[in-house]
Amino acid sequence: MTKKNSSMTVKQIYDLSIKMGIKADFRGGKEIQKLLKRTKEKFGKLSDEQKKEFDQERLMNPYSDTRILNDLPNKKIKKILTGIDMEPAEMLLAKQIGDIDLVLAHHPEGKSLASLDDVMHLQADVLHQYGVPINIAEGVLRERISEVSRGISAINHNRAVDAARILGLGFMNVHTPADNLAASFLNEKIKKDKPEYVGDILKSLKEISEYQEAIKIGAGPRLFTGSEDNRAGKIALTELTGGTSGSAKMYEKMAQAGIGTIIGMHMSEQHKKEAEKHNINVVIAGHISSDSLGMNLFLDELEKKGIEIIPCSGLIRVKRFKK
Repeated sequence: MTKKNSSMTVKQIYDLSIKMGIKADFRGGKEIQKLLKRTKEKFGKLSDEQKKEFDQERLMNPYSDTRILNDLPNKKIKKILTGIDMEPAEMLLAKQIGDIDLVLAHHPEGKSLASLDDVMHLQADVLHQYGVPINIAEGVLRERISEVSRGISAINHNRAVDAARILGLGFMNVHTPADNLAASFLNEKIKKDKPEYVGDILKSLKEISEYQEAIKIGAGPRLFTGSEDNRAGKIALTELTGGTSGSAKMYEKMAQAGIGTIIGMHMSEQHKKEAEKHNINVVIAGHISSDSLGMNLFLDELEKKGIEIIPCSGLIRVKRFKK
């Protein structure tokens, strides 16, 4: 008997992304609930005027960089065009393909992009789990979060959102929840493989399908600092989730916490020099391939429900389930 295709609304897809993001979050579900409770308590103390300006989505969603950007209420989603960066060009592609119910991006757009700095506080908690005192982690990140906030204020946030609205397309993005899924997946693999040397980490990463495909186009995992013959020491996955790159000042604190090797998605030259200065090995798994890994873990759940997935914009689609 053929299973009848099911479908979901945009809101149901959004709710699932938040649920999966919380489940994969390094902080754990209890910590997330404490965070949401604290946000609700702060909201309750605001004046009526302040409440009008407050982003009430934050009362239920701990990931401000993951949002419904153009909803089509009650629309049954059967076909999704999805990719890493979904801009007006991809909106026109969706219209050209036809029958696309939802455009799903990974990277933030619109309000989701305007609030990107808010999720960076997650990085302090992750650093703390690896041994950096929480007051130090928060202090080091504070300046960087402020810098990111100022930087994104100049961006034309709603460009892609406006295109989706004019073309009548549903539009949303899943950022930190997908990054959490990728980080959790990689954390489990590293725990299982127990790499002793930095070269062993690279070998472990290259066994993952998304990175194998990235190697074919010259974008596979690579060593940024250190040597493959170096012993890995304590391995930290501190740069796989939490919005965007943190502070370059954190590497000194990470070295003091005993971290020997970092696995990340990408790294600026300034960050690379600081990590090298403090004798930390840096393995860069790859940006778009790591984003693809996280998105694939989410997209699998949508495809299991009968939704057709059309990948584009750099997304390396790999399925981990059998129909």
